[in-house]
Amino acid sequence: MAREVTQEAFAAAWADGALVVDVREADEYAAGHVPGARPMALRTVPTRSGELPHGRPVFVICASGNRSRAAADWLNSRGLDAYSVIGGTGAWARAGRPVATGAHEHAA
Repeated sequence: MAREVTQEAFAAAWADGALVVDVREADEYAAGHVPGARPMALRTVPTRSGELPHGRPVFVICASGNRSRAAADWLNSRGLDAYSVIGGTGAWARAGRPVATGAHEHAA
């Protein structure tokens, strides 16, 4: 079972420079994402998980929390310290928090 983190706890971690992985598809990411989030579509997590550091929390986000739970479960089973962000990018944006657009990562 994936460990989940509230929007408030995630916002605090993000403000402190947390590692954020967005597991939505490229077009979803480009339409709006948490600034600094690393794009890694859910289907690519098994082959790209080696890019993520061990020993550092990884906050996984999607649109609403479903795909991020699956990704966090998989990452945790491989020894990473992963957390699914409850409510996803949708809740993040609805709370009036910053959203970046475009196909490339943006610094937080």
